[in-house]
Amino acid sequence: MTDKTILYKGAEAEIVVSKYLGFDVVLKKRVVKGYRLAKINDMLISSRTREEAKLISEARQSGVCVPIIYDVDLQKGVITMSYIKGKRVKDILNDISEDERKKLCIKIGQSIGNLHKNDIIHGDITTSNIILLDDMVYFIDFGLGEKSSEIEAKGVDLHVLTEAIESTHSKYSNCFEYVLEGYRKTNGKEAKKIILKIDEIVRRGRYR
Repeated sequence: MTDKTILYKGAEAEIVVSKYLGFDVVLKKRVVKGYRLAKINDMLISSRTREEAKLISEARQSGVCVPIIYDVDLQKGVITMSYIKGKRVKDILNDISEDERKKLCIKIGQSIGNLHKNDIIHGDITTSNIILLDDMVYFIDFGLGEKSSEIEAKGVDLHVLTEAIESTHSKYSNCFEYVLEGYRKTNGKEAKKIILKIDEIVRRGRYR
């Protein structure tokens, strides 16, 4: 390892840019919670690091672009992975043409469809966690992810993206329809049920 630069520091993890075997990498290190017993901290950090690394690997196997994992340290709670030097979709979606926006959102939907077809729940699908590089969309930060075949879990996963688009890209809320267009292409078997579930989740939110 060489010099490290902190890219992001949050409540759950610290993201650091560094070098590993000559490659530019990102280190994701889970944060120790001071209010927890040390033994519980160690157990949770180890299990969540293992689960995230496993989800990233399975996402790659399902055909979704994700960082390459170089190393996993369960004891320290660190995943070392390739640094995707693209642009966050959050930073470009409002500034590209309508045709580019549609193509990008369809690609995003196809990738989410592949995740869900393989029962991979990302857990935090926002435009901040999707990176565009060389005309390909990469998904990062599977820290809240899980494996689930439940229609509810997949509906919630997509609903998170709906809210992200409405809050950050409100002028282009039709983008979610493009996402669903792509989603149907790769997860056609379940897509109808999951899209209906999103509507149900929205209604539940309105009438709480």
